[in-house]
Amino acid sequence: MRVRPGVAVDLGTVNTRVSVGGEVVDEPSAIAVHRRTAAIEGVGTDADALAGKDPVDIEIIHPVRDGVVADFDAAVAMLQAFVRRVRVPRTLARPLAVVCVPGGATSLERRSLAAAMTAALPRSVLQFVDKSVAAAAGAGLNPAPGSGAVVVDIGGGTTEVAVLAGGHVVRSRSLRLGGNTMDHAITQAVRTELGLLVGRDAARKLKMTLGLGEHAAQEAEAAGVDAGRQTPRVELVPARLVAAALQHSVTAITSAVSELLADIPPNLAEDVVRGKIRLAGGGALLPGLARRIEAAADIPAYVVDDPMRSVIRGATGILHDGYAMAGRQPAGLAAAAARAAAG
Repeated sequence: MRVRPGVAVDLGTVNTRVSVGGEVVDEPSAIAVHRRTAAIEGVGTDADALAGKDPVDIEIIHPVRDGVVADFDAAVAMLQAFVRRVRVPRTLARPLAVVCVPGGATSLERRSLAAAMTAALPRSVLQFVDKSVAAAAGAGLNPAPGSGAVVVDIGGGTTEVAVLAGGHVVRSRSLRLGGNTMDHAITQAVRTELGLLVGRDAARKLKMTLGLGEHAAQEAEAAGVDAGRQTPRVELVPARLVAAALQHSVTAITSAVSELLADIPPNLAEDVVRGKIRLAGGGALLPGLARRIEAAADIPAYVVDDPMRSVIRGATGILHDGYAMAGRQPAGLAAAAARAAAG
């Protein structure tokens, strides 16, 4: 299958993925800047490794928040660095850039993303696609026209819930919460109940080890700083504490799924039930989440293969001449792109 020349971009709160010709850069959405000289000291993994460690001379910037650009200059510099790594061919006079955007992004946020992409990829032709549609494509949505499916894409800053018919969005919800919200809730709960200050990485480890309390592990170690004595210590964190901290986010996600399913057209019901609920994004890997969604929706749910790259896989698929969903870009994707561009 010949790949259409161009670039696919999934600009995420936690990770950004850029794909060119099958090569994918998958790095944390972070950039390290020298406080005095403003020189870029690191991008991606190198920058994120210093996050939360408070180096005196370096500022760590995470330029994406809730799936949209929060720091324009930092976002442009980060994107430029990632684009250089995938080596966009210089022969492409006007490369197509397929860019994924949260369904709930405002017109101002969409314009800011467009400006950042234009600055990072001058002369490119931008094509915006709703993240839920890209996630569905990357998760293997049935290519038959009108075939229904439910996709839940849980990213670091947003959760996209959508009912689709082929490549068309039928119903959708975009929640401004995801993995970062869950991590923050865990850090707050551990501090309140155990008097321990833990960092982002420790919270993520607790989240993925203990999940919603349905895992065999009943507790896990976490290293942090004692809130009272201000000295390092290690504490055993119980699963019930983590599960309780995650409850608000999980309830919001399951409620959004239930609300969308309660509003689907009757003709889609059979496809949705038989197709199951596809879970994508890094948050889909949260232990116990699939079972919780399945119980709330009364429809089987499963985590798609390599869920963290579902969106970039779908975006890359649009660059393929023989795109699997319809042999070309589906009308639903074109509509999503038009809505994003119009703001």
